[in-house]
This record gives sequence, C-alpha cells and structure tokens, in this order.
Amino acid sequence: MYSGVPTVKRTAVYVYQTPVRIWHWVNALAITILTISGYLIANPLPTLSGEASDHYLMGDIRFFHFAAAYIFMVGFLFRIYWAVAGNSYSHQLFTLPVWRKRFWSELVHELRWYAFLEKEPRKYVGHNPLAHLFMVVIITVGGLVMIVTGMALYSEQTGLGSWQDRLFGWVIPMVGQSQDVRMWHHWGMWVLVVFVMLHVYTAIREDIMSRQSLISTMISGWRMFKDDRP
Repeated sequence: MYSGVPTVKRTAVYVYQTPVRIWHWVNALAITILTISGYLIANPLPTLSGEASDHYLMGDIRFFHFAAAYIFMVGFLFRIYWAVAGNSYSHQLFTLPVWRKRFWSELVHELRWYAFLEKEPRKYVGHNPLAHLFMVVIITVGGLVMIVTGMALYSEQTGLGSWQDRLFGWVIPMVGQSQDVRMWHHWGMWVLVVFVMLHVYTAIREDIMSRQSLISTMISGWRMFKDDRP
C-alpha cells in the first residue's frame, strides 16, 4: 500500500580520485592564506607600538604569502600531471569542448537554471558546462596568471640571475613596470574572492535543489544522484 512517502532512488558514480580531492582542499587552504595575506600586504596593518625591532608582523605575513604561493604552484604542477595520469574526469580542468554545439546549449540551460528560469536541472557526472567554463577560466588560466605575475614580483626580491628572475623576470618589462604587474596580481586576487563566494553558493544550492551531491563528493569522491519523483 502506498504510504505517501516517495521512494528515493540513489545512484552513485566514483568521480574524484583521492589525489584530486587532496589537491582541492590543499588548494582551497592555499588560496585562503594567499588572499588574506595578499590583502594585508596591499593594505598593511597600523603601526605597532614599541621598537620596530620587537615586531616582525609584516615579515611573517609575507612569509605565509610566499609559502602558500609555493604550495599553490607545486599543486598546480601536480594537477597538470594528474590530468594525464588520472581518470577521465581529471582532465576537465584543462580541456574545454568549445567546438561542440551541445556544450553551448547546455551552458545556456545552466545559466537559466541558476537564474531560476528553469524548473528542472540537468545532471552531470563531472562538472556541468557552466562550472566547467569557470573552472578552466578562473582556476587554470587565472591560476597560471597569478603564478606568473606573483613569481615575477618575487623575482625582484631574489635578485638578478635567480631562477625566479630567469623564468619570470621577463614579465615586468613586458607588462610595463613593477606596479602594473602588482595591479594585475591584486585584481586577480579579487577575481578569486568573487569566484570562491560563487563556488560555495552554487555547490550548496546544487546539493539542495538539483538532487545530486557536490560538497560530499569532494570528500568521498562519490557523486550521488537522487530521484524522489514518482
């Protein structure tokens, strides 16, 4: 006899392998530290009382910024490797099927879904087209820009002839001057801040509204699809 409670059917697909999940959370922590320390570097705290030799606050902030930057950069290189070594979902961060007509039509559908103009979501095992686009543009391309501009600025500290200067020193004269590179690097920080807020919002929203898991997927690796419709 029908009880009035809908039957929930669950389907699980293993999407994100352990190295990808570890990279995701380490990367999230690195971005958080980089953002906070980067903001404080651009907007220093008020002068502390007492002798300057008794304090090393800005030096500590810069150390955390540089340490997190190296973690971010090493993680980026590892993620490139795992895009080749991992499963079929691992390379999405570095590939974008812009030549497929279906990609653009589904991208429009996702835009309408997030704008509350569509009643039913479409389900994807990996990233949906809108998330896919933002991940490639912000995390891959944007991350590369932040690494290049950040290391170019850091090369001013390590000096001429250092490996940072040999690999990234060309960026400053190409852009114009040090302050121009600093400006682009700082703007990139705010782009990441906005992206993180949107990323968290959409992940929570999808968990609630689209009957598929997102947040828990990046913990367990399994994406759950729930169908409670009769």
